[in-house]
Amino acid sequence: MIELRTPAEIEKMQVAGIFVGEVLTELAARATVGMNLLKLDQIAHDMIRARGAESCYIDYHPSFGASPFGKVLCTSVNDAVLHGLPHDYRLADGDMISLDFAASVDGWVSDSAITVIVGTPRPEDARLIDTTTRALDAGIAAAQPGGRLGDISAAIAAVALADGYTINTDFGGHSVGRTMHGDLHLPNNGRPGRGVHLKPGIVIAIEPWFLETTDKIVTDKDGWTLRSADGSRGAHMEHTVAITADGPLVLSARS
Repeated sequence: MIELRTPAEIEKMQVAGIFVGEVLTELAARATVGMNLLKLDQIAHDMIRARGAESCYIDYHPSFGASPFGKVLCTSVNDAVLHGLPHDYRLADGDMISLDFAASVDGWVSDSAITVIVGTPRPEDARLIDTTTRALDAGIAAAQPGGRLGDISAAIAAVALADGYTINTDFGGHSVGRTMHGDLHLPNNGRPGRGVHLKPGIVIAIEPWFLETTDKIVTDKDGWTLRSADGSRGAHMEHTVAITADGPLVLSARS
């Protein structure tokens, strides 16, 4: 069932979104050469505790996860692109890291992700991040009342395909509310004019993610981290977005 949020509820969700944005801004700034992934997770944990928020990840155990996640942050480095389980690894110059974070504040959830380059950038990594960022922007712009879910998917795909990337549709966006994952699934490829009608009150996480030279993924031995099948790098961008009568409203915007 797709739940429609009232304007008052969307305001409460924006409070959670502001917090999630603050955490990701801090983590992106701290993702420097020598930083340990476990330390990044601890920083996020400390910020959750200080805010009186709740993690959406630590007890998360869907069917595709080997066990409860056990951390509050996803840290996907280089050929890892989704669900990266923090472990004892220090970031090196030239690494690319995707930080995915979701939290509940006063019972309302926001979910967001960002990919950054550590130290010296590789041109191909910067290009992949740029494409993924523009795909997110295109998806948000297509999230218009009166439209269809497929409009968002098609807008995301158009950017990726124009830049020569292929698209995996196993994982994508989703509706957000009292829980992190609602019933609505938003693939990163689709046909415009198809799918669920976009009504004011729908809140979705729009999250394009692409790999440099493949659309195939494999699960790491940790049972969580998803990596490219060919070792190429990946990028992941995400915002929680509300459909309003005036158009899309990004709830997790970062300063």
